[in-house]
Amino acid sequence: MITLYHCMSARSFRPLWMLEELGVPYELVMLPFPPRALQRTYLDVNPLGTVPLMLDGDTRMTESAAICQYLCALSAPTPLQVERGEHDFGAYLNYLHFGEATLTFPQTLVLRYARFEPAHRQQPAVADDYAKWFLARLRTLEPLLSTHTYLCGGRFTAADVSVGYALLLAEHLGLTARFTPAVAAYWKRLQTRDGYLRALRAQEEAALAQGVSTLPAPDAPTDPVPVNA
Repeated sequence: MITLYHCMSARSFRPLWMLEELGVPYELVMLPFPPRALQRTYLDVNPLGTVPLMLDGDTRMTESAAICQYLCALSAPTPLQVERGEHDFGAYLNYLHFGEATLTFPQTLVLRYARFEPAHRQQPAVADDYAKWFLARLRTLEPLLSTHTYLCGGRFTAADVSVGYALLLAEHLGLTARFTPAVAAYWKRLQTRDGYLRALRAQEEAALAQGVSTLPAPDAPTDPVPVNA
């Protein structure tokens, strides 16, 4: 069975959401955030100290978008991926990785310099610059989403899970009021999906059962450990 190591509403929410959409059985191991500081034994399992970590037999993966791609391939055929030979195959792969590499990257710097660094190291101007960077890149989706319900393939896919997590994180960062109209409508649509709602419930229930705080990772207090520890 697949095992997913997860912190509340962290990047590992992507594979959790994907698992729920696919209906794949899994074990969810909840960790306090940041695990490298609050559960040091996790470093024995994942020396990076980051989430996600997904284990599937001998397979170990730590990249959230790649795990989504892996899970779709494992469950193929599934409408949640766009196949080679379909018109939007390239767009699917691009948006799948756009969600992490282009959208979530600047958000992590907002988190670092606005929340996770000790107070004397926080840099509000830097955080604001990266928030603007994120929003500028997000606005590139506005023309597409003005005429399409989802990003590619004429249907909901793993690419929407990847980008959707960036929108969830934006909500925790207080940036949703600055979404363009079609992006805001898209985010509302994603939040009505059964798979998304099941993933929210799954992390809440697992955290309570395992004695882990249900406070979302993006809302965690200042991290006393340097971010590169």
